[in-house]
Amino acid sequence: MSLQCSSTRHFDRIPIDVFVRIIKFMGPMDAARLTAVCKTWKILVSDNRLWIYFLQNQAGSWDLIFFGETHLRSGYPFPAFPTQMHELSFMHIYGQRFKAPGAVIIDGGSGYCKYGWSKYPSPSGWSATFLEFGNIESPMSSRLRHFYSTICSRMQVKTSSHPIVLSLPLCHYDATESAKRSRRQLKETIYSTLFDMNVPAVCAISQATLALFAAKRTSGIVVNVGFHQTTIVPSMFLLNYYVEVMRNVGVEVVRIGALKLTSYLRDRLQRNNVVVESLYTVRTLKEKHILSKERFQTGEILFQPRLAGMQAMGLHNAIALCMEHCHNAELTCDDNWYRTVMLAGGTACLPGLAERLEKELNDLLQSTPLRCGVCVLPPPHGPNSAWFGAKLVSNLSSFPNAWCVTKKQFRISSKRKLLW
Repeated sequence: MSLQCSSTRHFDRIPIDVFVRIIKFMGPMDAARLTAVCKTWKILVSDNRLWIYFLQNQAGSWDLIFFGETHLRSGYPFPAFPTQMHELSFMHIYGQRFKAPGAVIIDGGSGYCKYGWSKYPSPSGWSATFLEFGNIESPMSSRLRHFYSTICSRMQVKTSSHPIVLSLPLCHYDATESAKRSRRQLKETIYSTLFDMNVPAVCAISQATLALFAAKRTSGIVVNVGFHQTTIVPSMFLLNYYVEVMRNVGVEVVRIGALKLTSYLRDRLQRNNVVVESLYTVRTLKEKHILSKERFQTGEILFQPRLAGMQAMGLHNAIALCMEHCHNAELTCDDNWYRTVMLAGGTACLPGLAERLEKELNDLLQSTPLRCGVCVLPPPHGPNSAWFGAKLVSNLSSFPNAWCVTKKQFRISSKRKLLW
């Protein structure tokens, strides 16, 4: 089959497959210009397969790009009926992604903060979290302002020039009214501080949500092994059920984190007359082959807290309890969403943790309705999973319009709350 277009003369004789191959060599920018030549060329150049090829040859994972554009481009909260693939124009998506302004990403983890530019392949720097930044006796707004100003200064960007995507820490997740009020006040203080710094738009998303996005998921149970504690968060982003899950199911908290594990390891090494000056010397000890059985004993605390003298629920028991609550809540007819467990946090990168946790859960749930289909996924990007989830969002074709809150929108929302 050849082209049939009177305006292109000798190009009419070129077979279509050869013509498309030539366009692939030209690149996306020149290919887009060909749509103005004639209707036949416009139809050929607009073919989704051609622009999927261009997207596949971009930096980054095509699977992640495809997941983002088919599941997340509508923004948050998610619509009841997600956009189907045949409704998408990947030529339009490519153009919108190319024009995306980019954003400053700040992932305020419980141990340390990761920050960087959304077009970078990985975080460009690390710092203390805003909870530990500056004078601890200063008002939260002052500490937040100092924190964000310092990060923008290190990245050498103006706060007024780019949107900011930040992860909300997993804290104050109790079902009490005081915890809800604390969460609301923290989020409002973050927004207010950033808009006072003339940030054009802000996108604030939970760390659990971003970790799910990085794993190409929109629903599941996120187990964040943080610095001070482990938080088990059920998240379901189907038919706008997120708030209802958090309200009806709740969040399990295990008071074991990286700090407790490291303290236990330090104590064990000191019994063997090995001096540990810092928490960050563990990697050096591992390279010197000083660690042997201590490496496995440390991770075992997650399953048997009594080894460290703690009266707490084991990690597998807490996850099973969360699954049971999700099952009893009956929020949707699909009960597979809570059978997927997503690990997040630096300590969750312990070798073999996902496999061990999956085995323990299957053994524990053997005699229950939840015994089949449990799957535990390791952190897809190590300790930076939430950062990569934010990177996915900030590079979407619909960013920032569908995801960010502007200063004007925030002011209007605040006035409405005062009126009510």
